Amino acid sequence: MKNLFCISIIAFLLVGACSQPTTKKSEPAPQFNLELTKAEKDGGVLTPEILWKFRRISDPQLSPDGTNVLFGVSEYDVPTNKSRTTIYMIPMKGGEPKKMLDLAGSQFNQRWIGTDLFAFVSTHEGDAQVYKAKVGSGSVEKVTNFETGINSFEYSPDSKKILFTSEVKVVKDISDKHPDLPLVEVYAADDLMYRHWNHWNDASFSHVFYAQVGNGVIKKATDIMKGEPWDAPMSPYFDNTEMTWSPDGNTIAYTCKKLVGKNAAVSTNSDIYLYDLIGGGTTNITKANKGYDRYPVFSPNGKQIAYQSMETDGYESDKNCLFIYNAETKMAENYSVNYEENISGVQWAEDGETIFFVSGINATYQLYKMALNTKKVDQITSGHHNYQSVIVNGNELLGAKMKHSMATELFTVNAKTGEERQLTHINKHIYEYITMGRSEERWVETTDGKKMLVWVIYPPKFDENKQYPALLYCQGGPQSAVSQFFSYRWNFQMMAANDYVIIAPNRRGLPTFGQEWNRQISGDYSGQNIEDYLAAVDAIKTEPFIDEKRIGAIGASYGGYSVYYLAGHHEGRFSAFISHCGMFNFESFYAATEETFFPNHDLGGAYWEENNKVAQRSYENSPHKFVKNWDTPILIISGGKDFRIPYTESLQAFNAAQLNGVESRLLIFPNESHFVLKPQNSILWQREFFGWLDKYLK
Repeated sequence: MKNLFCISIIAFLLVGACSQPTTKKSEPAPQFNLELTKAEKDGGVLTPEILWKFRRISDPQLSPDGTNVLFGVSEYDVPTNKSRTTIYMIPMKGGEPKKMLDLAGSQFNQRWIGTDLFAFVSTHEGDAQVYKAKVGSGSVEKVTNFETGINSFEYSPDSKKILFTSEVKVVKDISDKHPDLPLVEVYAADDLMYRHWNHWNDASFSHVFYAQVGNGVIKKATDIMKGEPWDAPMSPYFDNTEMTWSPDGNTIAYTCKKLVGKNAAVSTNSDIYLYDLIGGGTTNITKANKGYDRYPVFSPNGKQIAYQSMETDGYESDKNCLFIYNAETKMAENYSVNYEENISGVQWAEDGETIFFVSGINATYQLYKMALNTKKVDQITSGHHNYQSVIVNGNELLGAKMKHSMATELFTVNAKTGEERQLTHINKHIYEYITMGRSEERWVETTDGKKMLVWVIYPPKFDENKQYPALLYCQGGPQSAVSQFFSYRWNFQMMAANDYVIIAPNRRGLPTFGQEWNRQISGDYSGQNIEDYLAAVDAIKTEPFIDEKRIGAIGASYGGYSVYYLAGHHEGRFSAFISHCGMFNFESFYAATEETFFPNHDLGGAYWEENNKVAQRSYENSPHKFVKNWDTPILIISGGKDFRIPYTESLQAFNAAQLNGVESRLLIFPNESHFVLKPQNSILWQREFFGWLDKYLK
């Protein structure tokens, strides 16, 4: 079974049958110790161990009457390397959140099915199934007993039907051809996309099912994608917001990329499909568009569907536009033609005349609204923070918000005035003892005369009369903003707590500064954005509190590539480097990565296209061609299950550094992917990270 990386929550799901009674009280979940030790309280700054004591909020759900919010809270236990997610409820008016259930395993994907009844996925009986419970009862009733387990689900608006996703073996694999070899371990491929993100294709796919909800436990359901060799929701994130019910419960809308093999590898063309429960037919409503189409949301009267759409096939960071499909005319219209930034998290107002959404401006993410009759966009919130989602409750909004100094919390927002009120304080046990560093917005002039926003993050106990080492943070993506995010690995406060000043530029190729700024990087990896990095360092290092002889450069993914490239071109600016999962050799990367559309667009094409000037310029400037210039210590890190930028890129870089006499160290996490997700691995990552920097910068 694939690892399912859902945007709202990460869950490890087991597959199996369960014969427990329908209604029961489970054994209570073991308690994780998340309290700070005396030494951690006395230290007063963020540490790797404290970072894993943060509780992580996910998937807020507003009750039908608008009075209560269900949300998930994930917790981690470092000694056992385990995690669990639990469901809490808090009144919209405020108060202390209450744990809804005390079950073993994890509970997630919580959904209201009335004002005092909710459903959820739970692993407390072993496999993942849907259960329901009455608020305050503590007892649960089993809804599904599906043999391949449940990944995610949604109840219909009238609560009489349920849709859910589960793994289905669709095609035969090589083991089916050799039944006399039951212990064989092999993957076979006759086409591309034989692996994706962190898993090898195993002939099974995530399919959407639906069933009537009666008095019994659901064991069978209708597969609306029967026999189809593709995933819905789409791999690799399997985000359940890519599927939804129509208000009358007669239609299911879902997102799917119905391509296989080479076509899937070179294209981003996903579409939105409508499945008619009465007639049984499926309709593609976005067939004309060749880029990503995702996240369908029905209007309150069911006559329109809002969704996000990218125009360009193969360009995964194209502008996310707001489209609205009219179910009566069968026509769709782009409502964000005159709006420059991306739109996400779309929600309808109750009257169907206004759309609320999340969008970026100057490396922050805010809440907005659009009047559909005029297409006029108004910004609701402002400030140095990131809103991640929005739920409409009349003139009150519910949003999940984070910033450099705060992990995600829930806030209410006045839709007219933008006035905010913090609803949850889930990590109060940490903030009352830990001092966070100041995050400051700077605007730096670039080499081509433009202005670039650079975040400067200071140590918590900053002394302006002291000189500090500094770190240039190189963002990945390459097209994801250096915004007000709170990361559980690339955490600016963690770096600041180790007495580093962080220089985090929003170089060329990052959103929230207009499409021209965002697009510039494609086909020009070694050009203006590299100049932007250096302009940021050269401007900020003139501050008297920075020791310009003690500056390091760090980054992952595209940021890891940036470190490799800077290592051959930095002209003595840096004294230490750290590259995580970076692209080192563009030719080997192109031939090994699984989503071929990415290098086709960003590098300009394949390395064998001799007449392709953009591609040839990219490959001529691959970092591996400048190793002869490397002269600075470098730490190189990768994950054995990273199929986006395979770990062999890191092996090449380390081998090249060693053969050229450059002091270097290699870390390979064999069971991690593009990210380091296991608690103990992450803590070790942090210790090695700062051990390397401290050795050369302090």
